[in-house]
Amino acid sequence: MFKDYKYTCVDRFLKYVQVDTQSDPNSETYPSTEKQKDLGRILVAELLEMGIKDAHMDEFGYVFGTIESNTSKQVPVICFCSHMDTSPDSSGENVKPIIHKNYAGGNITLPGDETQVLTPDIHAELKNQIGNDIITSDGTTLLGADNKAGVAEIMDAANYLIAHPEIKHGKIRILFTPDEEVGRGVEKLDMVKLGADYGYTMDGDKAGCVEDETFSADSVTIKINGVITHPGSAYGKMENAIKIAGDIIAALPKDSLSPETTKGLEGFIHPVSVKGGAEYTEVKFIIRDFITAGLTEKENTLKNITDKVLSAYKNSSYEFMIEESYRNMNEVLKTVPFVTEYAFEAVKRAGLTPFKKSVRGGTDGSKLSFMGLPCPNVFAGEHGIHSKQEWCSVQDMQKAVETIVHLCMVWEERAS
Repeated sequence: MFKDYKYTCVDRFLKYVQVDTQSDPNSETYPSTEKQKDLGRILVAELLEMGIKDAHMDEFGYVFGTIESNTSKQVPVICFCSHMDTSPDSSGENVKPIIHKNYAGGNITLPGDETQVLTPDIHAELKNQIGNDIITSDGTTLLGADNKAGVAEIMDAANYLIAHPEIKHGKIRILFTPDEEVGRGVEKLDMVKLGADYGYTMDGDKAGCVEDETFSADSVTIKINGVITHPGSAYGKMENAIKIAGDIIAALPKDSLSPETTKGLEGFIHPVSVKGGAEYTEVKFIIRDFITAGLTEKENTLKNITDKVLSAYKNSSYEFMIEESYRNMNEVLKTVPFVTEYAFEAVKRAGLTPFKKSVRGGTDGSKLSFMGLPCPNVFAGEHGIHSKQEWCSVQDMQKAVETIVHLCMVWEERAS
């Protein structure tokens, strides 16, 4: 079916990654950075050029588009979604993408910073990429495959469907979101306007992977009120909020309950920021567990540690604030198992072996699932994400395009 098709995903991807779209966790605007709209405007123009007449970007930076149904069947409306922003963890400015043709194995040294070396020992999936074309940055920035690979794949699949009207499908909604990396990707999304029944985020890693389970997630902020005096006369009086915060962090388990000591389905308590001074300090944590009830257990563990530490500081106090972040999308997806099953079938038709994996993190699909749009996550081929060693392969991206098209066909075939 794709034998003579000239894929556009790589050319699009190389263009998209050169647009700086980093989101900002400290911003109070939406989107958190206006520069994310720079990519949004490019995508809208390309969608319009394809013939998607309703393509547009709203005030919040969401990009929408519709491929109308071309079948007489009553097919549920399917949404394909990827996020436009890149992680704040590493620079996304002046990205210089490089294609390493016909990878022969071994290390890949990035020329902009030769201390950045991709090795098969660290990037195990490279061992499965012999003969493929690997895309990296020059080593001075991240690449942006998370999630511009997914964006480019959805755009290419849309291009294919429009160019091949003989492929029968129902109504397809395209959605590109800002601010996924800072946890606010669908905060302003109008679900009625989106008008989809089921969805798929294209934001996974290894080719063939379909993810229908994520962490459940909360955030905890501990606000510590110490006792401040002039340090020259502080004897027996000062209770330093910074030191209290340090004692709380130091009391966390050393061999468990942390990202660096857990794997698989194990959750964790993770301090992510400390700010303040001797009188007042805030410590922020993220709490993760695949079982939602496990969040409460971990929050109670952290609160008990905090109580014990504060018992040694008689004149100090604290506030312990819990905020819900997202929930395990499997709680929704297990009620509609066919949504994931159709993705497995599409992966098979693309010539790959499908497999499931639990996401040690979250996606827009986590929140979308609880907003009424059951939404598994499908591979986009992104690896080494959030780092200067981020990479993807041309061939994996092309297989993701095929998977999207086959998914549209599967939904149409199974409809009445």
